[in-house]
Amino acid sequence: MVPVSAFLTKQKSFHKYVVVQNEKLKFPICVYRFNEKEYTALLMRCTHQGAELQVFGDRLECPAHGSEFNNKGVVQNGPADTNLRNFPVTIQNGQIRVSLKNE
Repeated sequence: MVPVSAFLTKQKSFHKYVVVQNEKLKFPICVYRFNEKEYTALLMRCTHQGAELQVFGDRLECPAHGSEFNNKGVVQNGPADTNLRNFPVTIQNGQIRVSLKNE
């Protein structure tokens, strides 16, 4: 769970994303905010050879071989040819819930 307030900046605007860790997963999850009701949660593991991705604003990049993914997890540049794993997101009582079940 991630509080919706985690996206709020001191200037009362919103961060584009937050990175969260879950002890059940080896890699962190990047949660992107598009608007107050639309979020996406992406596993930060490159689909090419499994390196941990880095976040650069609206994109995730693999430091190993340069694969790039957009904020919806779609491959933009290879060598990766498979989109990122994403998780279902629901919002309830000011909390963003990320389900770890496979989609």
